[in-house]
Amino acid sequence: MSEKKLGVLIHGAGRISTQYIKAFHANPNTKIVAISSRRIESCKLRADEAGLKDVELYTDYEEALKHDDIDIVAVCTPQHLHGDNTIASAEAGKHIIIEKPVAISLNELKSMRNAVQKAKVKTIVGFVLRWNPLFVTLKAMIADNAFGNIYHVEVDYQNYINSWWSGYEAVRRKETGVSASLVGGIHAIDALRWFAGRGQYEPAKPIEVFAYKGGFRKGKTQAYVRNANTWQDGAKPLEYEAFEIGLVKFDNGILGKFSTNSECIMPYSFPIEIFGDKGSVKDNRIWSHKYPGQKGWIEIPTIMPDSGDVKHHPFQGEVDHFVDCILNDKESHCNLEDAVLTHEIAFAALMCYETKEPIKLPLLSKCK
Repeated sequence: MSEKKLGVLIHGAGRISTQYIKAFHANPNTKIVAISSRRIESCKLRADEAGLKDVELYTDYEEALKHDDIDIVAVCTPQHLHGDNTIASAEAGKHIIIEKPVAISLNELKSMRNAVQKAKVKTIVGFVLRWNPLFVTLKAMIADNAFGNIYHVEVDYQNYINSWWSGYEAVRRKETGVSASLVGGIHAIDALRWFAGRGQYEPAKPIEVFAYKGGFRKGKTQAYVRNANTWQDGAKPLEYEAFEIGLVKFDNGILGKFSTNSECIMPYSFPIEIFGDKGSVKDNRIWSHKYPGQKGWIEIPTIMPDSGDVKHHPFQGEVDHFVDCILNDKESHCNLEDAVLTHEIAFAALMCYETKEPIKLPLLSKCK
């Protein structure tokens, strides 16, 4: 194995980039060599925060990709830019971390996959919760048959998204945000696939989706201010429904339910329920045949997926895993090819709202 460190380009200088910078800076096999964004001031701020001295700053992404010694690109831009950014990175022969959601349309998703396959580069998608300690523990228990044959999984994303998020202006619009499940709920959809997979590193394959949309927030200019527990007028409205609920049938027979609730008047929450013929899970509470004589729920004392703050999420685990995949020439369980299946569920939900019928998967094969 070469002693040369893998060079990293951080593209996009928003809040998510701070965590990738921190994680790559801590990995012994990588070095951040460049940061690119629309404004040079943003690039400089991120470099200064992290104490990066020997790093080039760019406002031109194409020029940044030509920088010497770049092996990995971390695409941290707003979601409607991920497609073009990923395709350009693949065509430049770079391995790519793609923040979620990776695409805002099925055609864009197909173009990204085609570019990555042609370039034969490694990818990983930012479903960082797969490295959350509770997720890791539950997947190990599922693989160890702690809950027997799982037949149903439920995962919900509950987070009032508003102007507190610097990216809100882009995601609130239908053209660039597309749907609540694509913006934030995609985490719940991916977690649903993750827990419905029977192996420790195996996500389940969806074959059918049916969904509803609802809620009252769409188009409203009055918004909830969570930190102050009050409402304010004059807010820029969401251009799509803030609540979605869907059912998913997987090829292994497991049935799943997801919901995205971006108008809930409450703190952030990410509930998880798993049901098998020999045990059950409610968040970090366990009931299992593995514990004979169990008289009450066993609580796992671990880090929960209970905050929307990016600093709370295990980016180090995601980055370390991806670097290991590159160095050992193996594919991640969380690569773009796998993420296609997660995103297809969100796009199938949108199709279901129009057809009022269950949507069969896969979908990309139907794209022109």
